[in-house]
Amino acid sequence: MFADKILLITGGTGSFGNAVLRRFINSDFREIRILSRDEKKQDDMRKRYHNSKLKFYIGDVRDYQSVLNAVRGVDYIFHAAALKQVPACEFYPLEAVKTNVLGTENVLEAAISCDVERVVCLSTYKAVYPINAMGISKAMMEKVVVAKSRSSDSTVICTTRYGNVMASRGSVIPLFIDQIRADKPISVTDPTMTRFMMSLDDAVDLVLYAFENARSGETFVQKSPAATIATLAQAVTELVGKPEHEIHIIGTRHGEKQFEALLSREEMVAAHDLGDYYCIPPDLRDLNYGKFMEQGEIKISEAVDYNSNNTTRLDVEGMKSLLLKLSFMQAIVRGEYLQPEE
Repeated sequence: MFADKILLITGGTGSFGNAVLRRFINSDFREIRILSRDEKKQDDMRKRYHNSKLKFYIGDVRDYQSVLNAVRGVDYIFHAAALKQVPACEFYPLEAVKTNVLGTENVLEAAISCDVERVVCLSTYKAVYPINAMGISKAMMEKVVVAKSRSSDSTVICTTRYGNVMASRGSVIPLFIDQIRADKPISVTDPTMTRFMMSLDDAVDLVLYAFENARSGETFVQKSPAATIATLAQAVTELVGKPEHEIHIIGTRHGEKQFEALLSREEMVAAHDLGDYYCIPPDLRDLNYGKFMEQGEIKISEAVDYNSNNTTRLDVEGMKSLLLKLSFMQAIVRGEYLQPEE
């Protein structure tokens, strides 16, 4: 499938891009292109991998011409470029729109123009019942994907949606470790809050599953276990040998939910259960308003969303086992210290 092909990763210097490179740098891809804005991160990545098949493009998904330059000749695209920090998007919502919505439009338009075979766009659980600017912009991104998929016969465009990635930059696990090492109390928002638990490898597996199986317009979600924040904090303290470390409850922050959903109840009605994954087919209704105004769906009223309260719930031992699959946590337990996943 990958032999002699060219892959482009937008936002490729981030956590996901590095995870993809670790998986595929020695694969049959002829070339892997990285499109991003940060020349320093690109230079760091160039030195880290030191591989001739890795090519770097300075550019911004907001700028169609720079996207087009990177897309020409490409076979596949993993679109990971995004503004992801909730507070930043709250203060600058139009910036979130420019990158997450209009940037995606640019990537997809360039992909269709250049006859790219497949595009996988990365989304987030925050797009389901969104309550903040970041989630709203990602929800709109998903709508752009479905709309573009309707108008493209040759380019397969799909979306993956996932929850929190453990030990990635900006995640809570490295924060807990830093607080313990500094002998400060662990800051927990609400101990009863639940979150899905995924690794970066899970995120890559999800993208590859969608890449291999998707039809245009579909959205893929990986079934994942969840845990309360209290369980996560206890698991971390026990793994580092400080089970009695003080925990300070600070309260829910602006823009946070008590629990998160990966599929809305409206999506659950139409979703296909594929075992380890859900596939959400695109809404392909046309502008026949009778279907919107006169023909309802009784099942929606009876459905339940897929959220971190009704998925498999991890206890402390289960959470510890999951954490120990991460190279970051393995190093911490050995007494070493690694930077969070790039």
